[in-house]
Amino acid sequence: QVHIVESGGGLVQPGGSLRLSCAASGSAFRIYAMGWYRQAPGKQRELVATITTVGSTNYADSVKGRFTISGDNAKNTVYLQMNSLKPEDTAVYYCNARGYLIDYNYWGQGTQVTVSS
Repeated sequence: QVHIVESGGGLVQPGGSLRLSCAASGSAFRIYAMGWYRQAPGKQRELVATITTVGSTNYADSVKGRFTISGDNAKNTVYLQMNSLKPEDTAVYYCNARGYLIDYNYWGQGTQVTVSS
């Protein structure tokens, strides 16, 4: 089994910051990329940011310049530093780990991020 564990969510005021962490463990498989996705009430899940094991990153246009994704290959861990948070960032944030084949695709349980005054 592959276990994905997220942490770091919470309630923050607009303009504030949060740092999310995600660690993958369990059955051995070759990870190609890890990343963060989010889903707000009544909306589809969307990509936030991804990072490959060689360091290539991809961001949604809505978070560029505000969010930074980083990783530690030895720990199979990724982080998402979120700055200048907006109410529109409110969502459940899900961590994802992908292998080199489509069958190897795993999700965490999600962590709630709420941006409100």
